[in-house]
Amino acid sequence: MTKTVYIGSGAGFAGDRFDAALPVIETLGRKQGPRYLIFEVMAERTLAIAQRLRRRDPSHGFSPFLQNYLWDALKPCRENGVRIVSNLGVANPASAAADVHRMAREQGIEGLRIAVVEGDDLLESMPTREIARFPLIEDLPLGEGEMLGANVYLGAQPVADALNLGVDVVLVGRTTDAALVLGPLIHEFGWREDDWDRLAAGTLAGHLLECGGQVSGGYFCDPGFKDVPDLDRLGFPIGEVDDAGAIAIGKADGTGGLVSKATVTEQILYEMHDPAAYLTPDVTLDVRQVSLADLGPDRIAVTGATGRPPPETYKATVSYDGGWLGEAEIVYAGPNAYARAKLAADIVAARLRRGGVGEALRIDVMGALSVFDDDRGSRRSAREDAGNMPLNGEYRVRAAVRTADKAVAQRIGDEVLSLLCSGPAAGGGFRGNVTEQVRTASVLVPKSALEDRVRVREVLP
Repeated sequence: MTKTVYIGSGAGFAGDRFDAALPVIETLGRKQGPRYLIFEVMAERTLAIAQRLRRRDPSHGFSPFLQNYLWDALKPCRENGVRIVSNLGVANPASAAADVHRMAREQGIEGLRIAVVEGDDLLESMPTREIARFPLIEDLPLGEGEMLGANVYLGAQPVADALNLGVDVVLVGRTTDAALVLGPLIHEFGWREDDWDRLAAGTLAGHLLECGGQVSGGYFCDPGFKDVPDLDRLGFPIGEVDDAGAIAIGKADGTGGLVSKATVTEQILYEMHDPAAYLTPDVTLDVRQVSLADLGPDRIAVTGATGRPPPETYKATVSYDGGWLGEAEIVYAGPNAYARAKLAADIVAARLRRGGVGEALRIDVMGALSVFDDDRGSRRSAREDAGNMPLNGEYRVRAAVRTADKAVAQRIGDEVLSLLCSGPAAGGGFRGNVTEQVRTASVLVPKSALEDRVRVREVLP
């Protein structure tokens, strides 16, 4: 009998729906075979912010959503034999494990075993000047000021090694998103490190599951063109993978959403710059020969992934202090709303410039092409010159500046707020924020630079 591994997704980004995992766990509990639940919550800036928090307090640095996702999932996962694999550890997997043990004690869950994967943090073992010499992937400067973090995208083998310890939960820092799925498959099937086609299939399965509800209709829907039923009850996906690398994608039972050839195709192409060479630390994935077939309602077969050896480098995200972002907004509505909003934007720009703010300002009249415009407002100006800008409606003025000086960032909010009595008529709905920023860039790190630095260990309660 062919062995099948079942892997469900409980989150596709930090702040994804906190209740999405429960129907997935219930559905996995009815399956026969190894069962896993992943939570994928990490982006480059998520990690940089977590590094900053860990510096302020060594016990912090894991996902602030750790409890939101795991509190309700721990007990049903344990009762249904579902193992959890997640990057909720972010910049501090060991502290995340300690917090999960705390949750288990408070819920009366006995004997929960947790392992962590560490070693992705280059700053723990390498001087910043050496990291800064690695070649850049994008044409972006590494940045100035303090380096907050430098984390390598590890592959799936450390995740498999952690599962080999027999634990219930694996928490990682920075790995590839697909490694959260490929790791369990390597553990269950014992795939060799040079079995390129199977590793490619496992990577593709991870790529399909990594964004949570996106493959089951979330972020796909466009009413009247691409309809998705019951999006308010969106069911998150469950993948089935056998030893040959055949994949079936479905979703949690009794939920809304849609799994179709179209949703799966969109997710395959998501973030895939070269369909012939999707680079990961484990394998170079080629999806050009992938075929999709209907297996029934909300169930799609995915076959044909092929693989080649991976690159000899890891991708690493390097993060620097990015200063402060000051932003503020105010709304104008009704007759002649655009003219009033445009005047308000001009007033803020003039006062900030006259007050000595030399940093680049972004001032948009949102609702008037701002999403598609450049920082100079060229497209909006062209429409105005042609007399094509509407005068009525509702417009939100947004002013923003990124600066090293917190006081300058605060001035944006002060000037927009003053419009309530000192600007055009009928402005309202003010909001303003000053937030810390990070700047990120990607570099290539030789795999040899990380030899013997990746650690897998169980964290005891």
